[in-house]
Amino acid sequence: MLHFTQDEFEARRARLQARMKQEKLDALLMFSQESMYWLTGYDTFGFCFFQCLAFKADGEMRLLTRSADLRQARHTSNIETVVVWRDRGTADPGIELRDMLQDMDLLGARIGVEWATHGLTAANGKLVEERLGSFAALKDASGLVPALRAVKSPAEITYIREAARLADEAYEETLPLIRPGADESELLTALQGTILRRGGDYPANPFIIGSGADALLCRYKSGRAKLKETDQLTLEWAGVKAQYHSALMRTVILGEPGERHLKLHAAAVEALEAVEKAMRPGQTFGDVFDAHAAVMEAHDLARHRLSACGYSLGARYAPSWMDAPMFISGNASEIEPDMTLFAHMIIMDSETGTAMTLGRTYLTTDGAPEPFSKLPLDLEVVRPA
Repeated sequence: MLHFTQDEFEARRARLQARMKQEKLDALLMFSQESMYWLTGYDTFGFCFFQCLAFKADGEMRLLTRSADLRQARHTSNIETVVVWRDRGTADPGIELRDMLQDMDLLGARIGVEWATHGLTAANGKLVEERLGSFAALKDASGLVPALRAVKSPAEITYIREAARLADEAYEETLPLIRPGADESELLTALQGTILRRGGDYPANPFIIGSGADALLCRYKSGRAKLKETDQLTLEWAGVKAQYHSALMRTVILGEPGERHLKLHAAAVEALEAVEKAMRPGQTFGDVFDAHAAVMEAHDLARHRLSACGYSLGARYAPSWMDAPMFISGNASEIEPDMTLFAHMIIMDSETGTAMTLGRTYLTTDGAPEPFSKLPLDLEVVRPA
């Protein structure tokens, strides 16, 4: 069930070992599911419980997990040694982890820990500190693997291209269903169903859908509405293949678009074009955000924009497909070739109740970024028949 060749995994392992040597780490404790998947292929949602992949500087690795994920690890990864901690009233996986690290001869070692991940709750993080604090020197290494994952290999890019194709096809299947009286449930079924039916995966977070006042929201919420004769509909969705995401975002207008919608769409297109010019090697993620913010300022939209305009995309797990680095003010992370980055222009004018969004995923190159999607950037308008 491995999605990549052994050569690919060995190259990733070598990159990680080189970074660990630079950081003077004897081992790395991975709690991030994305890190485990990237290094070994291990594919599970079992990270909601305590589990840890310990990786030594010499390449040895062992997974500590629950019995429910034992077969998952054997079936989806190249991990050879899996240690199971047992669920019971007195279970203490922190002690089990310490014992495993003892067997790996890591007493007194300098060990990096992925503290900043959804795979390690605050309670479990305290448990790790309590059980390992006197066992080894623990160092924050939360950003080590994410920095490596941000630059994609050719094999990863192939999956993202397939994810982008699925995202385009899902929209093309859904667009004819966007009409007055249509139920948002019908639209969600088409978006997600197309992706699953054509071999894609579930996304790391729910698709965003909202009409009317809900078109100004940037998160999924429970509850469905039916589209009106004159309406606005915001959609954010992603094609997913082998857990790799390619996201898109659009606001569709039902009926004749108002002057405010036209102005906001023009600003969104201009801002996205400015972002594309900044999304090149030699620039930073902060520079990309600043390009977006400058256009919004020029259109007197600063109070209606967000404080971020995108982020890295790749193989992600719940609760979010957003990855690091992000396009935010002051982010000094540099743009490099072969990054896959989602840029979104989101304008939410609560004063007039007007929404406008426009976003797509790019592959960075030595020059101009390449959009993965083939969809046009024109304002989508659904007029009465």
